[in-house]
Amino acid sequence: MSMPPEEQDPLVKGVRLRADRHRGWLRDGEPSVARHLAQIGVLGWIIVVPMLLGAFLGRWLDGLHGSGVFWTAPLLMIGLALGCWSGWKWMQES
Repeated sequence: MSMPPEEQDPLVKGVRLRADRHRGWLRDGEPSVARHLAQIGVLGWIIVVPMLLGAFLGRWLDGLHGSGVFWTAPLLMIGLALGCWSGWKWMQES
């Protein structure tokens, strides 16, 4: 089944999403400061944990092969990229 043309229009989808969010805001009210701080904390951990895992894995591989920071630096950057991507996806869902 195909969707009606107005359902495929991104502008219509955006307006409906905005209206749904506004109705939710009217129903639930403004989130508290504690909720905002909790979201910031979760976002920080979503970014930091993959970086730490990359650093620890890199140090272990470097120690195993005696290669200085050959593995640590790229795995740290991969962890950063993965953490930022995960944080972005999490914020889009919120």
